[in-house]
Amino acid sequence: MPEMIAKPKAIHWVALALLVISVCINYIDRGNLSVAGKSIESEFHLSQQQLGALLGGFFWTYSLLQIAAGKVIDRYNVNWVYALGFLLWSGCTAATGLAVGFWSIFFMRLLIGIGESVAYPSYSKIISATFPEGLRGTANALIDVGSKIGPALGVLVGVKLVNWLNWRGMFFAIGAVSLIWLIPWAVIVPHLKVRVPEKAGGKPEMILPTYKEILSKRAVWGTIIGLFGANYTWYFFITWLPYYFEHERHYTHDKLAFLGSLPFWFLAASSMTAGLAADAIIRRGRPAARVRQAFVSIGLCGCCVFMAASILVGNARLSLGLLLVASFVYGLFSSNHWALTQSLAGPDVAGKWTGIENCIGNFAGVVAPAVTGLVLSVTHLFFFAFAIACAVLLFSVWGFWFVIGKTQRVQWSFELSTPQPVDSL
Repeated sequence: MPEMIAKPKAIHWVALALLVISVCINYIDRGNLSVAGKSIESEFHLSQQQLGALLGGFFWTYSLLQIAAGKVIDRYNVNWVYALGFLLWSGCTAATGLAVGFWSIFFMRLLIGIGESVAYPSYSKIISATFPEGLRGTANALIDVGSKIGPALGVLVGVKLVNWLNWRGMFFAIGAVSLIWLIPWAVIVPHLKVRVPEKAGGKPEMILPTYKEILSKRAVWGTIIGLFGANYTWYFFITWLPYYFEHERHYTHDKLAFLGSLPFWFLAASSMTAGLAADAIIRRGRPAARVRQAFVSIGLCGCCVFMAASILVGNARLSLGLLLVASFVYGLFSSNHWALTQSLAGPDVAGKWTGIENCIGNFAGVVAPAVTGLVLSVTHLFFFAFAIACAVLLFSVWGFWFVIGKTQRVQWSFELSTPQPVDSL
């Protein structure tokens, strides 16, 4: 008799709404330093290279702790682990307003990275362990959209707060207001039942691949290369785009608040649209993994082309328009790349593979701000920073399309049968 699929209850919708709000806060706190970058640079007399180091500081701890975070949430109640992580990163955001120089800000960014390292493993765990099957697709899509709306709100609200309160007040306000989120979360957590999967009776326990075996697979390195290259541009946008608009395009603060947020709004819209479009094509019988691979690669190529064009034109409006198109096309990648990884890995290894890929791929958040800061300090031009981002995007396409090659599910040592191509499953 087939298992009945439980329907979402009101508590699940409330929890989902809170998670989407929290992922917006997550990305506001990742990117708010870029909004204050010009002010901090002036007050503490920082070089652009030092500013780049600050912008990348968050990603050192965030990236290194990805795998460890997954183990922690598997061992303890994920709902409370996430609450503690949220408390740490929001508290440190507020404390950044007390900074007295480079090292105090850098230390706060490291702590924010520690707090946020539990975020994405927690989203995945909460959705899979507490939400019914019928709500998980919607939940994952909205989490991705929230990750794009967050930077948009970060620029829009952050610039306004810097104007009203100065950069210190911005950090105080965002951190303090964010902490209010913990109140409704603490209220609903006791009512969110975490399901623990039962072991199949009489069946031997499956021995999953080691990290060594996973890293020996070509497709794994294709996704790692691809994610690192794509993340380079994403984190370049989050950390340096507001500074670029203010420093090189000479936007006033009023213009910066609105126009500086537009690329992220375009990305949010395209992420959902591209995800729905890929699903529609797959439902018509097209091979699923190949469709995902094509969307990812076309999105990154398109972003490269339009981003390069945006920096080459002198007209500010045309440049912004091309950058908005680049952001929109990037959404083809962002809404499909994890589905591609899951197909290649298979359900039993997807979590472990994702942890490795996300850990290494997020080091782009260290590299992109630092390289950009170094380039600016030497050349004083954003042209070369954008050129490097375009080159890295092409490197990403090479990983996703040529290193992965055929979209065939990887064969693991624990599997007895010959694997079938993903697209035939």
